[in-house]
Amino acid sequence: MREQSSPETVRIVKVKLRGLCAVTPDDPLLPRLSALAKAALDGGAPFVQYRNKMASRPLRRAQAAEMLRICHAAGAKLIINDDVWLAVEIGADGAHLGRDDAPGGSLAAARDALGPKRILGVSCYNELALGEAAVSAGADYLAFGSMFPSRTKPGAVRASLELLGEAKRRYGLPVAAIGGITLDNAPQLIAAGADMLAVVSDLFDAMDIKMRAAAYQRLFTPPRP
Repeated sequence: MREQSSPETVRIVKVKLRGLCAVTPDDPLLPRLSALAKAALDGGAPFVQYRNKMASRPLRRAQAAEMLRICHAAGAKLIINDDVWLAVEIGADGAHLGRDDAPGGSLAAARDALGPKRILGVSCYNELALGEAAVSAGADYLAFGSMFPSRTKPGAVRASLELLGEAKRRYGLPVAAIGGITLDNAPQLIAAGADMLAVVSDLFDAMDIKMRAAAYQRLFTPPRP
């Protein structure tokens, strides 16, 4: 069994990896979670990352399948957090993996399981070296953070703004920023090199989720001359 996948031969994902990634909150109620995600999609979010650390396996499968349905109805992509096999089982558009989430600890095995057409995102925290391993295994984007203090992960390591630009220059892949992101600090992340912004609290705690998602998406639209 091979240890590494070649990114040149494996990555054929054609999706433009840019824009808001709406990361779902830990909500046990499927109808409510669907309404939250749909509001973000109605605001133009091109990606939803399904994440629920508290749910049972059957609930996670049911929620993920519903997320996939509403994402595809909106022309958006669904990425499953931390679970390659759930992504494959329901036919999701990709998976996002942390340090200990790859099958058998192997990102190459995750790439093989997902196949060449699904998105593989990899958390690199605050370490460029993790980006190198992810690229070698065939990742499609690299995620760094927490960029700011995060209510979702208050104990997360902090990453610098400079890391975003350095990762893009070194590895040539889209870069996602995560952790403590708000509309106020998002512009500096994009200016530093972030292609994607993964947002939980500032999006789903907003009074008007649709309007908040639309405001994030406007940050990625170049001003007209």
